[in-house]
Amino acid sequence: MEANFCSWVFNTGLPANAQQGHTVFDPAKSSTFKLLEGETFNISYGDSSSASGPVGTDVFDVGGSTVEVQAIGLPDEVSESFITDSASNGLVGLAFTKLNTMEPTQQKTFFDNVVSELSQPVFTAQLKGDSAGSYEFGNIDTSSFTGELNVVPVDSSQGFWEFDSSTATINNQQVQIQNGRAIADTGTSLMLVSDDLLAAYWDNVEGATLNEQVGGVIFPCSAQLPDLNIAVGDKMATVAGENFNFATIGTDTTSGESCKCNLVGFMAIANTPQSALVVCNPLEAFPSPSMVMSSSSRTLSFSRPLRHPLVLHLTRSSSSLLA
Repeated sequence: MEANFCSWVFNTGLPANAQQGHTVFDPAKSSTFKLLEGETFNISYGDSSSASGPVGTDVFDVGGSTVEVQAIGLPDEVSESFITDSASNGLVGLAFTKLNTMEPTQQKTFFDNVVSELSQPVFTAQLKGDSAGSYEFGNIDTSSFTGELNVVPVDSSQGFWEFDSSTATINNQQVQIQNGRAIADTGTSLMLVSDDLLAAYWDNVEGATLNEQVGGVIFPCSAQLPDLNIAVGDKMATVAGENFNFATIGTDTTSGESCKCNLVGFMAIANTPQSALVVCNPLEAFPSPSMVMSSSSRTLSFSRPLRHPLVLHLTRSSSSLLA
């Protein structure tokens, strides 16, 4: 499974039924749009969703951060999950250009294009569960968090915001993640981790069982879920246990109401040779940005105490489970 990143938007080239409920870009109404003849994109994501189609350029503005000639995908085909999500009208793609899937000529991503024009070569992500979050380009709003930002070196050689993540703790039990590496990805709330960490977490939850029918771990809704402390470089970030309760999925005649947690075996949904922990957290609202991404210094920063889920993908260095 491979993650790829480029900017694409809902547009008039999609079937009419796919456009319904979305804000749709019409290239014919833009005096600055230019079709890139022969250029296409085909992008797939960790949840098996995808988008594909031709490519063009236009003025691209994200909250006042503007690229005058930005390559954008104009899909004529998108996955059903994008169609049914009326809050989504496309994706920006904030990884590095190396992962851009436009071909035969690879195009620069939005952030790589705009970074030289910003007052600081950074963007911040403030993710919330009960209201709209925000991204800010070129500035770190210190009023949005308390305490100090912790800076972690980033390895961008593979195109990801990648960093070391070799340790986790659950109820003071430490789990070593051999050759642990992670990538930060604000486009998803999934977490992929090793079998050892998967087992260590659920060993601490009485009544937790893997249920193939619901595609995840279920547990009594009254169960106390432990916090997960995860290494981000040489710092530790905390994912609060209450954030792992994803939904009520039914009632067990013996134990009462059952809940589905967002920790499941990755093999069950991806048929990959390496199993992992998948965390789909309903993000909670806290007054601090999840992360600050710096392009020039190749660092990632986060505020402490971090009590909402930092969006990470944890993998072994040899693994291809990067979403």
